[in-house]
Amino acid sequence: MSWQDILHKKGKARRKAGSKKAKKKLGKPRKGKRFVKRTKSGRKVSYGQAGKAKDGGDRIRPGTSKGDAYCARSNKIKGNWRSDPNSPNNLSREKWKCHGNKSRR
Repeated sequence: MSWQDILHKKGKARRKAGSKKAKKKLGKPRKGKRFVKRTKSGRKVSYGQAGKAKDGGDRIRPGTSKGDAYCARSNKIKGNWRSDPNSPNNLSREKWKCHGNKSRR
């Protein structure tokens, strides 16, 4: 067996080992969005408003009056977002810890 045959066999073994599906990275959210989630199908969903709050703190503050206002507002959005667990509205409502029209701590 020549050294070329040996290298050829090693190359085949490497290709077989690397043939598993590579896991996709999360990636960056779209412009103006803060978070990103990769679904099981590989689709990338960006959600949440980017930037800081006026006082420099975190924009998402569950359990506050601002949280209650957000939950009430986002609960009125029309469409079939309730049936899709990966909809941007559902993902944002999870971050705000919304239960109906109220935000819990």
